[in-house]
Amino acid sequence: MSFDLTGRVVLVTGASSGLGARFAEILAGAGAKVALAARRLDRLESLTAKIVAAGGTAASIAMDVADEASVIAGFDAAEAALGPVDIVFANAGMNNRATALEITVEAWDEMMDVNVRGVFLTAREGARRMMAAGSRESRRGRVVLIASIGATKVLTGLTAYCTSKAAVAMMGRSLAREWANRGINVNVICPGYVRTELNSEWFDEDGGKAQIASFPRRRLMDEGDLDDLALYLAAEESRAVTGSVFTIDDGQTL
Repeated sequence: MSFDLTGRVVLVTGASSGLGARFAEILAGAGAKVALAARRLDRLESLTAKIVAAGGTAASIAMDVADEASVIAGFDAAEAALGPVDIVFANAGMNNRATALEITVEAWDEMMDVNVRGVFLTAREGARRMMAAGSRESRRGRVVLIASIGATKVLTGLTAYCTSKAAVAMMGRSLAREWANRGINVNVICPGYVRTELNSEWFDEDGGKAQIASFPRRRLMDEGDLDDLALYLAAEESRAVTGSVFTIDDGQTL
């Protein structure tokens, strides 16, 4: 299927690399104006230029999702550049490879600040603005939260990460219920392992190679495997879908 997002404005957090960058490109390719948000503004500029060169519309937005003032300022900048945001992809996240006995309180707090509070602040600020702008039946707001298969599957040595992603999955369902009568659909994507900047070093190690070998199909997913679902959840065609948690993992949790 093809999805037309012409006239829509999307804000994608964590857009400087990995899945966030991919989401930004495919959403722009479907006609949306895309605000690329991340802490590393210099990393965003090249992707913004690439989208514009391909005929799309994009803007680079400096945003630290763990800081409420930065999130608010980022939405302000996105609206000034592209217009009111009516689709949000809360994708920013981090990992810390440490067992429960090893992880420091500081590292735990940083994980929760980015992976949980950051997702919440991004979703809430987007929803506040969508509600303030009003919504029509044919142009409902969309909020998509990016969790992980770690929300439901134990990933050895990643207790903090799995805890944070389980929180995101329940957050998505809870927000969907709160905003169901406010014209906003909220859904969650739980991707399996895709090689990204966040995990590439691990998958080059013996432990990472052994993990890949343990998957039923003995491979990592391609980042493009999430394209159709991401576009669907952003588009009008998903108007009846809210509060859902989608696992796309190539069978990695089997």
